[in-house]
Amino acid sequence: MGVAKKTRKFAVKRIIGQRDARLKKNAGKADAQNPQKAKTGGPSNDQVVREIPQMPSGLFFQHNQALKPPYSVLLDTNFLSHTIQRKLPLLESMMDCLYAKCIPIITSCVMAELEKLGPKYRMALRIARDERWERITCDHKGTYADDCIVDRVMQHRVYIGLHLESLTYFQTFPTVFALEGPY
Repeated sequence: MGVAKKTRKFAVKRIIGQRDARLKKNAGKADAQNPQKAKTGGPSNDQVVREIPQMPSGLFFQHNQALKPPYSVLLDTNFLSHTIQRKLPLLESMMDCLYAKCIPIITSCVMAELEKLGPKYRMALRIARDERWERITCDHKGTYADDCIVDRVMQHRVYIGLHLESLTYFQTFPTVFALEGPY
């Protein structure tokens, strides 16, 4: 039998080189060599920059003044399947819940997701293809409807989001309304 080759028992610690620009003593040298980077009016390393998103003008504290009847309601694949399971009429039950006229809106992502799910969701697809509902085409890549609905609600703030899986996510934003009702 041959003798086994001995290996190191401990890993070798990696060390930053003496000329590395990340060291404080070399940071001044890098600024002296590139005066254009030093002149830019960016924030210094000591200041903390906070980016606060601009709130829409229709918002007054926690009240959304842009949200008024007729309500634009974004539908989800799960919401459509739950209405079928519970044998609820879609438009009538939405109107009963909100006490106003509702305009159900279905995005192209929701339609694509229903088509991908196959024969199990064929009744939901049949309801989604109804001509009474408004259609919106999506301008992003992919067909993941959950992110699409959340992004659209957060951008415009004039929609009511029907996304059953992330009701708690919608409720973290003070001006976004999530419909729960008989569903």
